[in-house]
Amino acid sequence: MSSTEMRIGTRGSPLAQAQAHETRRRLAAALSMPGEAIEIVTFRTSGDRITDRPLADAGGKGLFTKEIDEALLAGKIDIGVHSAKDMPTVLPEGTVIAAALPREDTRDALLSPAARRLTELPEGAILGTSSLRRRAMALRLRPDLRIVDMRGNVGTRIRKLAEGVADATILAMAGLSRLGLLDHAAAPIEEAGWLPAVAQGTIAIAARTGDRINRERLALIDDLPTAIALEAERAFLTVLDGSCRTPIGGLATLDGESLTIRGIIVRPDGGAAHESVASGNRADAARLGHELGAMLRAAGGPGFFEV
Repeated sequence: MSSTEMRIGTRGSPLAQAQAHETRRRLAAALSMPGEAIEIVTFRTSGDRITDRPLADAGGKGLFTKEIDEALLAGKIDIGVHSAKDMPTVLPEGTVIAAALPREDTRDALLSPAARRLTELPEGAILGTSSLRRRAMALRLRPDLRIVDMRGNVGTRIRKLAEGVADATILAMAGLSRLGLLDHAAAPIEEAGWLPAVAQGTIAIAARTGDRINRERLALIDDLPTAIALEAERAFLTVLDGSCRTPIGGLATLDGESLTIRGIIVRPDGGAAHESVASGNRADAARLGHELGAMLRAAGGPGFFEV
């Protein structure tokens, strides 16, 4: 037998590599095999290659997973490790989310030398972000802010902030934590109504639907509370046809057998928003997510996300 027992597909960014190595460590421990037996195969995805325009203009969600999914279906890798918030609402046929690792901090963080809170930024300050959700939520709080597109991995955006491209930027606490860069955060964003991207802070692992062996392996490292929350949030997003073009936030939390999911939709210019919540038994995660999505879709009405 080859010394390589499994092949993990991932992107080349430092954060993606950190997530793949975490997955490898957990699998190696669960399967009592040396880490070297699990190979990490790196891909440059469409999302990595497109740097000249916003991802929403290039197709939105799926751009950071497409090449990895193709390699998975072709049998070139055994599993794909993703930031769950990058995964499209409809997975490629023949693939499934087979495991989710324990969720990290779900909050966004403000990075700025000028303030610790968005409300404390100077009048007309420049906020750098490529996220329509963060843009819309920031403008909802501070319509005076000027928004500039800021692409790149976590390190690149921190560097751009230091170079004065913007007065502030917003990144996920989870990414900063996994890279050991939390000291760059001014503070977590705790503003009322500020919800994270669906699945933020979650590492999701994809496998081929019919690959019984690797799905059984992944079941050993699957974190059930995270998987349930992910199921609810992705169901919520599916109803709203969530993409990089739609400012949507959602967060599911569990308390014993109970699950609560909160959601928000915001107009891209921050001029209007609708929030709602659904609660019930965690066994009904998908149904609760669908119900919440339907409530917000009805509240927003046709054309809500159109600028």
